[in-house]
Amino acid sequence: MITGGAGAPLELWGGVECTVVRIGDDYRNQLIDTGHASRMSDLDAMAELGIKAVRYPILWETIAPETPTELDFDWHDARLDRLRELGIRVIGGLVHHGSGPRYTHLLDPNFPTLLADFAAKVAQRYPWIDTWTPVNEPLTTARLSCLYGHWHPHLRDIDATFRATVIQCLGIARAMSAIRGVNPNAQLLATEDIGKTFATDELAYQAEHENDRRWLSLDLLAGRVVDGHPFYRWLLEGATTQAELDELAAGAGMPDIIGFDHYLTSERFLDDRVDRYPGVEAGSNGGHAYVDVEATRIDQLRPQLGPAARLRETWERYGIPIAVTEVHHGCTREEQVRWLHEMWRAVEAERAHGADIRAVTLWALFGVVDWRSLLTRREGAYDVGAFDTRAPSPRPTLVAKAAAKLGRGEAFDHPLLDLPGWWKRPGRTLARPRYDTMPAGSATARPILIIGATGTLGQAFARICAHRGLAHVLTGRAELDITDEASIAAALARIKPWAIINTAGFVRVADAEAQSDECFRINATGPELLARACALHGMPLVTFSSDLVFDGQLGRSYIEPDLTGPANAYGRSKVEAEARLLGIDSDALIIRTSAFFGPWDRSNFLFDTIERLKRGEDVVASDQTVVTPTYVPDLVHATLDLLLDDEKGIWHLTNQGAVSWHDLAREIAGMADVSPDRVRVADNASPSDTSLTSNRGLLLRPLGQALGDFVEHSETLRR
Repeated sequence: MITGGAGAPLELWGGVECTVVRIGDDYRNQLIDTGHASRMSDLDAMAELGIKAVRYPILWETIAPETPTELDFDWHDARLDRLRELGIRVIGGLVHHGSGPRYTHLLDPNFPTLLADFAAKVAQRYPWIDTWTPVNEPLTTARLSCLYGHWHPHLRDIDATFRATVIQCLGIARAMSAIRGVNPNAQLLATEDIGKTFATDELAYQAEHENDRRWLSLDLLAGRVVDGHPFYRWLLEGATTQAELDELAAGAGMPDIIGFDHYLTSERFLDDRVDRYPGVEAGSNGGHAYVDVEATRIDQLRPQLGPAARLRETWERYGIPIAVTEVHHGCTREEQVRWLHEMWRAVEAERAHGADIRAVTLWALFGVVDWRSLLTRREGAYDVGAFDTRAPSPRPTLVAKAAAKLGRGEAFDHPLLDLPGWWKRPGRTLARPRYDTMPAGSATARPILIIGATGTLGQAFARICAHRGLAHVLTGRAELDITDEASIAAALARIKPWAIINTAGFVRVADAEAQSDECFRINATGPELLARACALHGMPLVTFSSDLVFDGQLGRSYIEPDLTGPANAYGRSKVEAEARLLGIDSDALIIRTSAFFGPWDRSNFLFDTIERLKRGEDVVASDQTVVTPTYVPDLVHATLDLLLDDEKGIWHLTNQGAVSWHDLAREIAGMADVSPDRVRVADNASPSDTSLTSNRGLLLRPLGQALGDFVEHSETLRR
């Protein structure tokens, strides 16, 4: 039972992305896609965060997929029993963006009765569950299925959209009646995506329609669709009957709690001046062509936007207790934390103004897969949640740590909160997009110190920190000499960073033997002095190592625990650096990487290969030397995420895919539309495989995808 009210503490809830949706004749199951289906240990990870309740799937499509009479509860029995043992309240979800099993669908008049029959059986099996969401976001599901055509039944019809909404709401009401036949005190948590639409004067009528429509499912459940409601006549003409509206008005579907779902994409702006939006596809309502963009990108709307305003509207409209039932942002780590923090503060502010808001739900605890395409493409595009499931066991991120602290009623502070999220930064607007524009206040924000201003990595970190809104200072040797203890101390006193990323190093591998003293001074002594300074000031240090700490004779890709055995002076300098750092500060983050390439640096093998082949010159490369090439933007993003997550020790970060230099040259030639015929095999090359993989987590995408991005963005830079 969900209780609360004035004076009760704000609770932290959790949710597992559990969509089971039909697309054509195929079903997408996010429980399988994210791996949660096979990890019982996820439940213990939830408990460690201090989560009080969890929105958990008991889905119709997975329990009774073939017939209403054949039900398999085995998977659910084990997990629901464990949640009970852990003391986490369960909010049971029966349909989550789905259309039911194959024997029904969203426009089936029998859908409500079939769902009610299923709900009764579930309630009989789990009579102790007292809060239910029979159908998640019915209007949103109807829109995506029947108005935009993404999901089954793939229609583009407004009347079908309204009919699907009514049918789902009838299903909710009848399901709750069936559940209350088992547990009379059962509560309905009714969820919906609640945003708002803004528009130019020419499209004010369309915005009014969408703003009335956003409440439709909740209005139906609350029995508010009566004569005088904006959609009452419309629904009676093509989407429902008076008897169905009367059934809903009887109260079985009245929410006990409104589940408020709100995303950065929930607020929209409609503009008929389509020429102002190059690259944005225009749509039409039959009367006007217009673009539909995120309202947060329109600067003049900023005072009217945000979760606080939408929570206030919801509370004032219904006066029913609210729980924020989805907080998720599929973006980089600092933006995820900024969004969670903003939502939590908005809830606290509205509670202070009298709104009865019970909880904030950390949604997609274990991430989501392919939601960038609304599940319509199987690309395996993973967006991290509170836990990163690319590790052997789900790894808590900064999102999880921030949520746990907020859930305990503690203040959460971090340097990333010194600057706003991208949705409030100056470069977000479509009129003048510039995502590397640092906002006002960046000069006083606590910075990351990036060492290595003249190198590829240092420049890339500065560029991407600006893109991500992370305050930073980039230094060269004149400002900070890592081999000089006094220079380090002076720089730290002047800059006052909260973290250091060291990208400086001796990188001329071929010269390392002849210049070994200089190589060791820069690659080993420098990081050692930085580590001592960081340990003294209690700040994290990130530094970089290499695949050349290995000799390449193992016969497989190397993982982090493998014994080092360098074959040259450069590799020995990196091994020495690792040993010194871990001896001084076991909390240091050491990134081993390999053969990096990027779109902003033309001094790399791939740029050189493409240019030489274009000029008709031969490219000679070894087919015996195997490496794991690493795309610099991917490397930098992953490193920043690990830094923010407070990860320690040695990590291998490379794109997934080992390849010889010869095969890499041929592959990039083909992708760049250059003939690979002049790529020759180097003579007398000794076999060596220093490719890297990881037993801590494969955080970077497959090499082929990275090469595609490299070709696209590099060609853009050269035009």
